[in-house]
Amino acid sequence: MRHESIVEAIGHTPLVRLRVPAPEGVEVYAKLELANNFAMKDRVARQVVTEARRSGVLKPGAPIVESSSGTMALGLALVGTHLGHPVHIVTDPRIDPITLAKLRTLGCEVHVVSAMGEQGWQSARLDLLAELMTGLPGAFWPQQYSNPQNPAAYRGLAEELVADLGTVDVVVGSVGSGGSLCGTSRALLERFPELKVVGVDAVGSVLFGQPDVPTRRQSGLGNSLYPDNIDYRLIDEVHWLSDDEAFAATRALAREQKIFAGNTSGSVYRVLTHLAANAEPGTRLVGIMPDRGDRYVDTVYAAASTASVTPDAVEPAVATEPVPVRYGELVHSWSYAEIPRRERPLLLFVESNTTGTGMLALTTAVRLGLEPVLFVVDPARYQGLAETGCRVVVCDTDDPQTLRKAAEEAAGDREVAGVTTTSEYYLVQAAALAEGLGVAANPASALAACRDKSATRRTLLAHGVRQPRFAEVRDPAEVEAAVAAVGLPCVVKPVDESGSHEVLWCGDVATATGQARKLLAVTRNVRGQASAGTVLVEEFLTGPEFSAEMFWADGEAVCVGITQRTVSELPYFVETGHLFPAVLPVETAAAMADTARRSLEAVGLNRGPAHVELRLTADGPAVIEINARLAGGMIPELIRPATGIDLLGQQIRAAAGLPLNLTPERSRSAGIRFLIAAEAGRLDAVEGVERAGAVAGVERVTVTAAVGRPVRPVREAYDRLGHVIAVGDGPEQVGAALDAALAELAVVVEPEEK
Repeated sequence: MRHESIVEAIGHTPLVRLRVPAPEGVEVYAKLELANNFAMKDRVARQVVTEARRSGVLKPGAPIVESSSGTMALGLALVGTHLGHPVHIVTDPRIDPITLAKLRTLGCEVHVVSAMGEQGWQSARLDLLAELMTGLPGAFWPQQYSNPQNPAAYRGLAEELVADLGTVDVVVGSVGSGGSLCGTSRALLERFPELKVVGVDAVGSVLFGQPDVPTRRQSGLGNSLYPDNIDYRLIDEVHWLSDDEAFAATRALAREQKIFAGNTSGSVYRVLTHLAANAEPGTRLVGIMPDRGDRYVDTVYAAASTASVTPDAVEPAVATEPVPVRYGELVHSWSYAEIPRRERPLLLFVESNTTGTGMLALTTAVRLGLEPVLFVVDPARYQGLAETGCRVVVCDTDDPQTLRKAAEEAAGDREVAGVTTTSEYYLVQAAALAEGLGVAANPASALAACRDKSATRRTLLAHGVRQPRFAEVRDPAEVEAAVAAVGLPCVVKPVDESGSHEVLWCGDVATATGQARKLLAVTRNVRGQASAGTVLVEEFLTGPEFSAEMFWADGEAVCVGITQRTVSELPYFVETGHLFPAVLPVETAAAMADTARRSLEAVGLNRGPAHVELRLTADGPAVIEINARLAGGMIPELIRPATGIDLLGQQIRAAAGLPLNLTPERSRSAGIRFLIAAEAGRLDAVEGVERAGAVAGVERVTVTAAVGRPVRPVREAYDRLGHVIAVGDGPEQVGAALDAALAELAVVVEPEEK
C-alpha cells in the first residue's frame, strides 16, 4: 500500500491467526499493532496531534509535552517532529535504553524524574510536566489518559478487524490509559452488541479495584492513577497477571507463535489462550498486541537469554490457570473477575455533597462494577453531574415513603447492592431507605443519634464516654440555667448543622443567649430541611483538637489514623489546617482510638466510615462530635497519599458489601492549609498559585472561591477560599513545604466600603 508520508502509514496492521489449543471451530487471531512504525500508540499520537492542529489548540511549531515511559512517547516523536513540533517527553528511570536512544535520535528532549511521587512514578512525572508547561508558552499537552481522542484513535482498528474478519465474538486487550481496549470495543459493540470485552491488568495496578504497588515491573499496562479514558461499562471481565506470569507469557508468545513482543502482548496472549481453550465452537477471538519486544531484552527476555539449556528451564513458578475471584477481592497472581456489563448491581445514592468528592463517588461506583442511581430534589445543585453519566431520579428525598417508592420503581427487578450518601444531611434518609429495601446498612437509629448532636450527648452520657458537660435549650429563656450547669466560657451550637456552621464560643450569658436566640429563629437548614428547634450549650474544653478516622471492617471499628487539627481563633471553630498522621505518643493515639471506638459502639454504628472529633484534655481524650461519614476538610485526600488507602473507595465498597482493604501501603505524612481572607470585602485575586505549586513537596494548590465573591475572616467552613496540600516523609518536611507555599500566596481582597 502506497503512502505519501510516514504519518499516513500508521495503522493497516497485520491480523494473524494463532495456532493454539482450542475446540474445533474456534478461531484465535492476534492484531499485530506492534507492526506500526513504533507501536500501537502511533495511532493515538496521529489522532491527538492532527486534531489539536485542526482545532487550533496546537499552533504551528508549538511544543508538545507528554508524560510517557514508552510507546506514546515514540508515537509523539514520530508524528510531532515530522510535523515540525519540538517534543518534550517526561519519563522515569525505568525507561529502557533502546526507547531512550530512539527518542533522542528522533529529536526529542527527554526529561527523567529522579524519584517517585506520592503515587509512584506517574505522579512524579506529572509534577515535572506541570513545571515544563509553565516554562513553555503555547505548549500542548496531549493528556493521553483523559483525551477523548485517545480512544477515538482506535475506531480505525475496529474497522480493520471488521474488514478482515466480518464478525468478532471476543476481544482481549491490555489496559493502561484505557484508550485501546475501550476505543476498539466501543466501535465493535455498535455492530456486535453480544461482543465479550476482556481487559488485562497487572497485579499491583489500581485500575480494577486493587491497591497500588508502584514497584511492579510491568510497563505499558496498569496504572497508579485512574485515567478518564477507561469506560468500565464496556468491560465484561478483567484478568490480572503478576510480573513473573506476564514475562513468562511474553517469552511463550515468542517461542510458540514467533511473535517477539512486549509484556503487554504477552499478557494478552496468556489470557487469549485461556479463553480460547474454554470457548464454544464457532467462537472468534482477537487479542490486541501493542508493542515489539526489542526494548525488553534486558528485562522480560533476560531469563531466556541466559538459559543454559532451554527457556523452559528457567521459567519461574507461575500459575497455569486463573483463579476466579469476586470483583474487589485482593489478588496476588493470575486471577480473573467478571464485571457484568448489563444488569449491574445498583448502588443507590440519596443526594450528595456539593464538592467534587460527591461526583467522584458516582464514578468510583462504576469503576467497582456497580451502577449508581442518584436520588435528588434538584439536580442543578450538583456541578459536574451530567459528566458522570449517572442515572438521576428526581423526588422528595426527605419523605421516606416517596423516596422508597422512587427507589423501588428505579430498581425494578434489579439487584440493589446497597444504599449510601456522601451528604451529612441525608445519612438518616439513606439508612432508612436501606432498611426498607432490606439491604445491609447502619441502623437508622444510630445515624439519627449522630446527626442530632443532643441525642449524641445523651447517648454518650448513658455509656460513660468522656465528653463536655452539656444542656439542651429550646427557648432563649433557658440559656441562663444552661450556662449555670455547664459553666463559662461555653460553646453554643445547633444540633443539626455541619461544617462548624454557627458554632460559637461564648464568654458570658448575654452572648450565649443572643446566639441561642439567633439559632432558634432558623426554621430551615442550608438543604431546606426543617430545623430541630434545639440548641446545645456545652462546656468549653481546653486542649488541642484531633480526629480519629474510623472504619468498620469485619465487625471491628478500625482506626485508620489520627488527624491533628488546627482551628481558627476564638470565638469560631473553623478548621484551618490538618496534619496526618498526628504527632502523638503511641499510648495517646491508642487512647484516642479507644475513646472513638467506644463512642461508635455507644451510638450503635457498625458499618462503614466514621469521623470522631476529639479534644485532648488534661483528663484524656473527650468526644466533641461523632460524624457517621468520611471526614470533611479534605482529610481523605491526606490519608490517600500518606497511607495509600482510598477511603472514598472503601466507603463505596462497604455500602455495596464488597471486600475492604484498610491495610496501609506506605507510611508518609500529609498536610493541608486552607486559604482564608484577612479582612471582609470581595475577592480580587489569589496570587502566586503557580509559584506555590512549584514548591518541593506540594501536591496541589487549589483555589475554590471565584473572583468577585464576598469574603470575610473565617466564621464557618464555607468561608475558606482554597487549600494547599503537601506530602513528605515526615511532619517537619510537610510543615516546611506548606509554610513555603503559603509564603508565595497572597489573598487579595477589595475591602468593603465604610
